[in-house]
Amino acid sequence: MTSNGDSRSKSPLKVGWFSTGRGEGSYGLLKAALDAIDSGDLNAELAFVFVNRVKGQTNRTDRFLELVEAQDIPLVTLSSRDFRRANDNRPWAELREDFDCAAIELLGPHSADIAVHAGYMLIAPLLCSEYLTLNLHPALPGGTIGMWQQAVWDVISEGLDETGAMIHVSTEDVDEGPVLSTTKFSVKGEEFTPLWNEVADADITGLKDSVGEELSLFKAIREAGLLRERPLVIETLKAVVAGRIDLIGSGEITDLTQEVEKAVGG
Repeated sequence: MTSNGDSRSKSPLKVGWFSTGRGEGSYGLLKAALDAIDSGDLNAELAFVFVNRVKGQTNRTDRFLELVEAQDIPLVTLSSRDFRRANDNRPWAELREDFDCAAIELLGPHSADIAVHAGYMLIAPLLCSEYLTLNLHPALPGGTIGMWQQAVWDVISEGLDETGAMIHVSTEDVDEGPVLSTTKFSVKGEEFTPLWNEVADADITGLKDSVGEELSLFKAIREAGLLRERPLVIETLKAVVAGRIDLIGSGEITDLTQEVEKAVGG
């Protein structure tokens, strides 16, 4: 195992950052990485940021892009929406590889040791072959595959005691690549009990349709997850730099719950 002192003496880990930049979660993840790098806590540099949106699509994405530009990080954008429109609105399943090829061509001038998908909302079969890619997924191994919204609803419908997030290596099999690190947190106890009581006798499907993401329990679980996703990304990258995580694939999963809880003040 490499000490922190040794890792700081090495060249920074060059990270390629992929995001859709569509909301607060994506923005917060990028800001957390930049803050950790600027403070010296993370011996890394962002080699580039790739976003599958362009300026003018949404205000939230514009805010994300402006953050990248303010840091003088190489920014590469290619709108997946415009790409599909330019290809006769063919089903996205038919366009994924073509889009990846176009993205790879644009990224040709840039190099990275690893890539991170942090709020990147596209399945990227060729990108994950081009780069050794770490993906953040808001569920524990064996849990929900797919969108974070479904992960939260599954916690509620199954009445789980805990949930969490994981970092895994991206492969063509969505959310099923080798898991590298995890963090867990309880969704029971003083903070959550009143919220669970509110839905104790409710039809979850009905709540999903009527109240949706405004449900207090849903929001509390999502908020707790978001709070931990950012430090999980940072702590995972730190563990990679320190040699605690084997990117080649030893099969070991590093539980970073302690580090993450310390980061969130738990």
